[in-house]
Amino acid sequence: MGKEKIHMEYMLKAGSANIVWSIISTPSGLETWFADRVSVHEKTYTFQWGKTEMREAEIVGIRQNSHIRFHWLDDEDKKTYFELRMIYNELTEDLMLEITDWAEPDEIEDQKDLWDSDIEKMRRVSGL
Repeated sequence: MGKEKIHMEYMLKAGSANIVWSIISTPSGLETWFADRVSVHEKTYTFQWGKTEMREAEIVGIRQNSHIRFHWLDDEDKKTYFELRMIYNELTEDLMLEITDWAEPDEIEDQKDLWDSDIEKMRRVSGL
């Protein structure tokens, strides 16, 4: 059985779109909450956790101040990605971060828990 798409939404403080974009799209921003070290060469980001775990992802879609989509280079399934998308509601002035990811059916809950933890860290370190 293949991977399944998962979708999560997180409300963030209003008026923080520029801050959120920086946090989700730049190496220094991603280092505050997603990985211990992040470097970029052209469209390839290298993420490092601890001293030994490292993965590379290529940007496969990006729109300034809207969304960034990565594909893990070690994932043979070319349709999979993880995407961080900002949604701003002008009427309510709410800002939401939508995350789309893919996971094996038996790993979906663990993947969601990992994202919950990462977003909680993002909120803590950035005040969002």
